[in-house]
Amino acid sequence: MSVVSHEEVESILSGIVDPSSNENIISSKSVKDITISDDVVSITVQLGYPAEGNKQELTNAITTAFDDQGISKPIVKIFSKIVSHSVQQGVKLLPNVKNTIAVASGKGGVGKSTTSINLALALQAEGATVGILDADIYGPSQPRMLGLMGKPDTTDGKTVEPKVSYGVQSMSIGYLIEEDTPMIWRGPMVTGALEQLLNDTNWQDLDYLIIDLPPGTGDIQLTLCQKIPVSGAVIVTTPQDIALLDAKKALKMFEKVNVPVLGIIENMSTYICSKCGNEEHIFGSGGGDQMSKQYDIDLLGSLPLDIRIRKGVDNGKPTVAIEPDSEIAMNYRDIARRTAAKLAIQSKDYTNKFPKIIIENN
Repeated sequence: MSVVSHEEVESILSGIVDPSSNENIISSKSVKDITISDDVVSITVQLGYPAEGNKQELTNAITTAFDDQGISKPIVKIFSKIVSHSVQQGVKLLPNVKNTIAVASGKGGVGKSTTSINLALALQAEGATVGILDADIYGPSQPRMLGLMGKPDTTDGKTVEPKVSYGVQSMSIGYLIEEDTPMIWRGPMVTGALEQLLNDTNWQDLDYLIIDLPPGTGDIQLTLCQKIPVSGAVIVTTPQDIALLDAKKALKMFEKVNVPVLGIIENMSTYICSKCGNEEHIFGSGGGDQMSKQYDIDLLGSLPLDIRIRKGVDNGKPTVAIEPDSEIAMNYRDIARRTAAKLAIQSKDYTNKFPKIIIENN
């Protein structure tokens, strides 16, 4: 085995592509330290997103690259450091919440809420601390999907504690009303209630808060996006033309309020018959890919139309939590890593780094 220089190590590492960000680990500045001592190379890689699912893959890629060059395999240390990212101008970050990711759709029925809870669970499985806010006041569904019921606890009568299921913190208007009670409220009451749910919940040191937005792009959705701090948005659609048409409207809405769109998730992209194995594209094919190319945003991944996903959320047993080793759960985790990696390259928020300046008259 040959002796290697610092420059040679960097050259080898520049050929290693992070599978979640699709960037090489040198140009993305993920390599934080290279040490060469007695011909032993030690490499420290810091990722800006939770990555329990691909640390080993990345480690193997690095060691294999060195082996291919006839160089002793290095000691590789990979860890994640999740920091806060910027939100809309004039909107403050939430206390104890580093990042907020809005999950939206231009229309209902595309599986947005199902995707939201499984995305939250997938981020947690990757090593993050995660919460979910059910922002759909008219049709809250997260309590059922999480298998929770009953009012949240309060210690001071002014704020409430998030309810926890499968390790994910959550808040929803559904915890405060009966499941079959309709919310016959006008827009200002809805936005006011949502702001209270968001700000009066004692979130506990969250890396990510997933916000399950109501479907549509009307006045309520626009107002919510202007008042709620959002680090980035994800748009859920099906390949169907009519769903894509509304998904594009959701994308335009986020552009208007200066919220970066992290990418598109194509749900119900394909159906495989459980009896014969025949695959069909019930809602069409390639729609999400075409939209991503048209608007130059990432297609974060595609999810199947699978009865296990539907049964899981209907019974308060989301797939990622109940079947963590399944192919579907791995698919969600891959999407979660891509989403968080995309957010990691956005502008960071440094407000907590600045000292508070107090001017007093003496």
